[in-house]
Amino acid sequence: MNEAEISRYITETCEGVDVVADSGNSFFFYNPDSKVPPDHRFPFVTLVTSDLYDQFSNLNRPSVFRLNIGIGKQTFRSLLGDPARSSGRDSAEISGENFSDYDFTALDQVMPHPVYGRMSWVCVLNPSEGTFETKVRQLLAEAYDLAVSKYKRQAARG
Repeated sequence: MNEAEISRYITETCEGVDVVADSGNSFFFYNPDSKVPPDHRFPFVTLVTSDLYDQFSNLNRPSVFRLNIGIGKQTFRSLLGDPARSSGRDSAEISGENFSDYDFTALDQVMPHPVYGRMSWVCVLNPSEGTFETKVRQLLAEAYDLAVSKYKRQAARG
């Protein structure tokens, strides 16, 4: 699948989603209130197409992009192990879990996000249709549900 197909899937499947584009990257926010700018919330999914924010995935290769998805801790643990607390360094190494063992340049493989894995974010470079159908679709649904729940909790607090 390509970036446009994934972006279209997210915006057509998930209600109340705003997309903010910046330097070829896309940030997906749950934002049912059009009065609140989407950049005032944390995205639940991002599509990154360059090494602007980190260089772990070598995204400057032709047609390579990384889909990043914020999922729940339990799902993250079941897929990849425990996202233990950060070692304090801005790297792929996490205390108790050495995420630097992953090849963050590998295509079509769900793995911890090289920087935000400790926050239960996963990523996949250029997911195939098969990976999208069997893994990514469920992860996107969970990320969306978490964003909706967080929004509702914050709205209830006023």
